[in-house]
Amino acid sequence: MNTKLTITIEREIKEKAEAYAKKRRHSLSDIVGNYLKVLTKNENKQYDLTPIVRSLKGSFKNTGSGNYKKELEKELSKKYM
Repeated sequence: MNTKLTITIEREIKEKAEAYAKKRRHSLSDIVGNYLKVLTKNENKQYDLTPIVRSLKGSFKNTGSGNYKKELEKELSKKYM
């Protein structure tokens, strides 16, 4: 069952979104509805990791520095020194 939703967005965004929808021969309502469906579909589901990503999981400790380049350099220097 469909229901009506009213949202408030900037005019420029609305105009761009309408052009996007028209170009793809869909209504803006369909695009927003499908986006919300995808967004909420996997909310509690963990994504399957590829074997390569799974092998890298846990490789680095989170130091909280936020500087991944520095952390990568430190770990590589440990490995190759």
